Amino acid sequence: MRPLSVAIVGATGMVGQEFIRVLEQRHFPMGKVQLFASDRSSGKKLFVNHTEVEVQETTSRSFDHVDIALFSAGAETSRHFAPAAAKAGAVVIDNSAAFRMEPWVPLVVPEVNPQDLKDHKGIIANPNCSTIQMVVALHPLHRTNPIRRIVVATYQSVSGTGSAAMEELTIQTKQILDGRNASPHVYPHQIAFNVLPEIDVFLYNGYTKEEWKMMEETRKILHAAELGVSATCVRVPVYISHSEAVTVEFTNPITPEDAKEVLSKAPGIRLLDDPDISLYPMPWSVAGTDDVCVGRIRRDVSHPNALVMWIVADNVRKGAALNAVQIAEVLLQKDWLKRS
Repeated sequence: MRPLSVAIVGATGMVGQEFIRVLEQRHFPMGKVQLFASDRSSGKKLFVNHTEVEVQETTSRSFDHVDIALFSAGAETSRHFAPAAAKAGAVVIDNSAAFRMEPWVPLVVPEVNPQDLKDHKGIIANPNCSTIQMVVALHPLHRTNPIRRIVVATYQSVSGTGSAAMEELTIQTKQILDGRNASPHVYPHQIAFNVLPEIDVFLYNGYTKEEWKMMEETRKILHAAELGVSATCVRVPVYISHSEAVTVEFTNPITPEDAKEVLSKAPGIRLLDDPDISLYPMPWSVAGTDDVCVGRIRRDVSHPNALVMWIVADNVRKGAALNAVQIAEVLLQKDWLKRS
C-alpha cells in the first residue's frame, strides 16, 4: 500500500495532538503529513514520526493532493473547510458536530456500524465522545437482545471542553485550597469541587444540546429511529475520561451473567467488574487507554428486562482521535477510500 498524504486540521489542539500520537502508535501508513490550524498557531512546529513539521494556516487551498483530512477545529471551521477538502479529493473525517445529523454523512463507530462507510460522499462524521463509548458497550447487547430504552447520566471530564478548562480546574482548585474564591471563566460556575448539570446550551424542551446529541446520534448509529433514549449530561472536576451510569431496557429478560458473556467477546471492550474487590472502571485508570471499560453490571430491580451498568472511556482518545483513525483504517482495509 502506498503511503497516504494526511492533513490534520486543528493540529495544535488536544485532539489534534492526540491524532498524531494515535497515527504514530498504530503505524498508520503516513507519507506526507501536513498540519493546519488557525492563523494564531501557524508557524508552530510539532513532531510527527520524529520529523519536525511546521503548522500552517488553514485555507481552502490546503488540501490539494491530500488523501485523508482529520478535522478537530470546531464546527464553524469544519463547515467552512471540510467541503473544500472533499472537493479537492480528500476524505474528511470530522470530529465536530457540523455534519453528524446530515442524512448523507455517515456517523460511524467502527466497532458498531463500519458498513455505513461504504457509500460515503467524502465527509464522514465522528460522533460525540459520550455517544461513542455508550454505543460501543451497548451494540453487542443490542444485537443479541434488542434494546427498547436507554436512560443515561454522564459524568464528563473537563478535557471535553479543552485545555483552557483543564487549566481552569487546576487554578480554581488552588484558589479554593488557599482559602480564596474561585473565579469561573470557561464555565458559568466554579467547576472545582463542584458538578455542573449543563453541557452546551439549553434547548426549548429543557434538555441541553449535548444531551440531544447523545440521543439523536445513538439512534442514527444503531439504525434504531424509534429507540427511546434520555440523557442527563454533567460536567465533573475530572481531567480526563468520561463516565456514564446507564440503564438499559431490553426486549426480553437478560441476566448480568449473559451480558458479561457477550461483552467479554466484543471488540473494543474491557470488563472490569468484581464488586468483591472493588473492581470497576475509574477515570484515572482508564485515561490513556484505547478500550471502553464496563463494570457494575447488575439487574435493574425496577424492571424485569433491564440492566444497569457503568461505562468509562478516555474521551480525548477513544472518544475522538482513536475513533477517527479507526475509521481511516477501515476505509483502507475495505478499499473504501474512494467515494461512491
